[in-house]
Amino acid sequence: MTEWVGRTAAEIAAAVRAKEVTPRAVVAEHLARIDRLDGRIGAFRRVRAEAALAEADAVGARAGLAELPLAGVPLAVKDNLAVRGESHRDGSAATRDTPAAEDHVTVARLRAAGAVVVGLTNVPELCVFGTTEGVFGTSRNPWDLSRTAGGSSGGSAAAVAAGLVPLALGNDGMGSLRIPAANCGLVTLKPGYGVVPAGIGNGDWFGMSENGPLATTVEDLRLMLDVLADGALPRTREPGSLRVAVSLRSPLPGVSVHRSYTNAVREAAGVLARGGHQVRRADPPYPPSLGVTTIRHWTAGTAVDAEGLDPARLTRRTRVHAAVGRRFVPSVRGGDGRERLRARMAPFFSAHDVLLTPALARRSPAAGPWHERGWLRNIVANTYTPFTPPWNLTGWPAMSVPCGTLPSGAPCAVQLVGRPGSEDVLLGLAEELERRRPWRRTATVAGF
Repeated sequence: MTEWVGRTAAEIAAAVRAKEVTPRAVVAEHLARIDRLDGRIGAFRRVRAEAALAEADAVGARAGLAELPLAGVPLAVKDNLAVRGESHRDGSAATRDTPAAEDHVTVARLRAAGAVVVGLTNVPELCVFGTTEGVFGTSRNPWDLSRTAGGSSGGSAAAVAAGLVPLALGNDGMGSLRIPAANCGLVTLKPGYGVVPAGIGNGDWFGMSENGPLATTVEDLRLMLDVLADGALPRTREPGSLRVAVSLRSPLPGVSVHRSYTNAVREAAGVLARGGHQVRRADPPYPPSLGVTTIRHWTAGTAVDAEGLDPARLTRRTRVHAAVGRRFVPSVRGGDGRERLRARMAPFFSAHDVLLTPALARRSPAAGPWHERGWLRNIVANTYTPFTPPWNLTGWPAMSVPCGTLPSGAPCAVQLVGRPGSEDVLLGLAEELERRRPWRRTATVAGF
């Protein structure tokens, strides 16, 4: 670690605003770490070294430097969002290598707040799967390089966990922020519908996909989320004791949950109970048809995103996924399945303020060429993520918070879910967990 690598975004921005360090110096240190480590981690598809240094100089010269909440903070952006002057390839050889004319609105907001985009991060093709690999590289978990970082925001999560950047932008359509965050020991929040601008792919997977931050502390998460929400993050934290439902049951029948994840939930529940919250066991009324609903929406979203792309340039698993989904697009577009799920879950969230579950069912699969393997094999591998999709289907906020460790020493995690508008409630509980059970913020990559 150098002087500024490993610092939080809040610390870096405060130092830049106070002119204790220049944005160029901060960015240069992070670029040097990327150069040393990313060949082993595979977080980035494209590193903007010269452009990022020029961008850092421009931030340092801005008249309103003292007012910038992310002044000089190095940022990684998931490679399915537009960054002006760069192509976004969405992990696929079938997409165009054409520079974007404008920033995506979320990127524009972060740059306006003083963040410096150092690169675009790897994703699985069309951001479909819970592992990150493809024609542009394989993203590995910095805590355990034999394992995938997760997906689809795997490159963004790997970049933050390895200390290559303090913050990264990703998005979540079936768990794509929470899955890699849980694997890589980060904290993230998938905001509820409409809190942060989406505009992801061809229709946001029917409104299920949301943009959000990946960070190492709740303070940094709040800081970036507030910028993404343009200062309009709901402030509805409920005072005093919250009613916390604890569920260890997999939403997907037949998927067992490893004891490391159930132990993490019990540990988090104990922390919250000792903090004065009303914690009790209660399972949400997951419908028996949830698995079918999930696969229909998941594949249909891919079918829409694949429209207009040359099938011959897509990998086999993506082609099959899109072909399966095409028949479901009309029914999924109607939204009836999602509305029925929301109606079914609403009474549960009237009786409970927050749901606490495992973030994952088991550790992530081994890193490898999953894009060269068959569709069914990929589907089976992705069953390690049953807890995340229900909350994309409802459109309600959900977050992953580090808690406990796996036998390998890699981080474990829990998931917090709330009703619409409860982002601040979830962040408050995450702050309690962080304060009472601090987690290691940055992985020590073997050999460095």
